[in-house]
Amino acid sequence: MLNLYIPTVEDLWFREKMLADEETMSYNHAWGGTILFPESEWQSWYDHWILCDDGKWFYRYLREVDSGEFVGEIAYHFDEARSIWLANVIIIAEHRGKGYGKQGLKILCELAAKNGIEILYDDIAIDNPALSLFIDNGFIEEYRTDDIIMLKKDLFLCD
Repeated sequence: MLNLYIPTVEDLWFREKMLADEETMSYNHAWGGTILFPESEWQSWYDHWILCDDGKWFYRYLREVDSGEFVGEIAYHFDEARSIWLANVIIIAEHRGKGYGKQGLKILCELAAKNGIEILYDDIAIDNPALSLFIDNGFIEEYRTDDIIMLKKDLFLCD
């Protein structure tokens, strides 16, 4: 079982670790794989994603209840260029296969709906194995290109 955790700036070591892990970020190969997230960027990122209160940014760690261990992250934000809400769920590789992605995506969708978001999207690489996770959780394929699959979920329709 998971709960949500609002990270402090000091907790961003976990995000740095996750983004730097090749196995965790293998789904992101189409966009370069791992992502540098040096400590020098933590405060500005934190101010934008955690402290910003305009309602366009949401970010939380997923924490395993029994152990207290961080296992991933969930987030959504408003993409101004496309005028859509984009979802993000990452489970660190060592904790995949335990149902955390499904729990995290469900929590994310429930919170987004509670916050008035009607439709949530995610654009994933064409070969991303998480496709079934999204489809199994009520997302539908809106379109695909040679590189991505655009998924969407109407948060006010029953699953």
